[in-house]
Amino acid sequence: MTLALGLAACSDPNQGTTSNGTTTATSTSGTINGSGASSQVNAQQAWRDNFTAASGTIVNYEATGSGTGRDQFISGVVDYAGTDSMLKPEEITAATDRCGGESPIEVPLYISPIAIAFNLEGVTSVNMSAEVIAKIFDQKITTWNDPAIAVLNDGVALPDLPIIPVNRADDSGTSKNFQQYLVESSTAWDYKPADTWPITGTQSAEKTSGVVNLVKSTPGAITYADASQIGDLGTVAVEVSGKFLAYSPEAAAAIVDNSAPAKDATDRILAVDLKRDGSVEGAYPVVMVSYLVACTQYDNAGTAKAVKDYFTYMASEDGQEAAAAANGGNAPISDTLRKQAMGAIDQIKTN
Repeated sequence: MTLALGLAACSDPNQGTTSNGTTTATSTSGTINGSGASSQVNAQQAWRDNFTAASGTIVNYEATGSGTGRDQFISGVVDYAGTDSMLKPEEITAATDRCGGESPIEVPLYISPIAIAFNLEGVTSVNMSAEVIAKIFDQKITTWNDPAIAVLNDGVALPDLPIIPVNRADDSGTSKNFQQYLVESSTAWDYKPADTWPITGTQSAEKTSGVVNLVKSTPGAITYADASQIGDLGTVAVEVSGKFLAYSPEAAAAIVDNSAPAKDATDRILAVDLKRDGSVEGAYPVVMVSYLVACTQYDNAGTAKAVKDYFTYMASEDGQEAAAAANGGNAPISDTLRKQAMGAIDQIKTN
């Protein structure tokens, strides 16, 4: 791995204030701070370790959840954010204000399957259609040996055990991405996808680690989570073009390669309108693209250079492969997407 960074040190260890009075995150010498999506935690750890070893710059990242990460970035608490949901128009407006009147960049650098993971003794894989998955999480299919599940799993000993769906308690881009799959691939999900889970009275936990640990300790439980963090839980093979497909990073990346830019995408906002309807053969549709968000100008030139260098490394072939090798769960981005991402990252002003 080679990193040519030449990082400039920051001269002001204190927080600054923009002309409109918002607080901006400035860095002590050689330090930048980020927060956001818990799905990225393994990838961020690999990126941070390698970047710090090569450059001397300390990168902090707290897995606060996508919604909190976006809020902290907009308010100037952190220098960059990770989010599993695209910035909303009003968030782009607020981020533009925080970034001194310049639109932020939003680049998709983490592509990962969302695993539908369960705890059933002796069962490692179960086939499910999108209709079945939607009805389970809407609590309309409530036992593991329900005929709607059994008919898709000939030869699998499904127990007469209650299904306990577990969802995220915090605002989560993973929740929104999962619901977008349910809406696009089935007719059984009547809720508008959002970071906040739409059903009350459910079993829930905060962050990816929380839902995974709850399922691990609860026989019959099922959840949705970034695939890199599910450990030895059983997983669902989802229906795709009449066949059942297990998750893999490569199958998740195939969705991105077959999807169009979002209608509001620009050369800085590289949002993708994922094709999650299960029509792309060999492509796993329960997928999320997690974004990294930064300003194109900072009050502190050292912060700007450190953020630009770090984003450049995350987007690089070495960075993408390092995250995957460290069980980041991600599929390395394509060369085409890398070129687009670098076009945005290069707009960060360092002087």
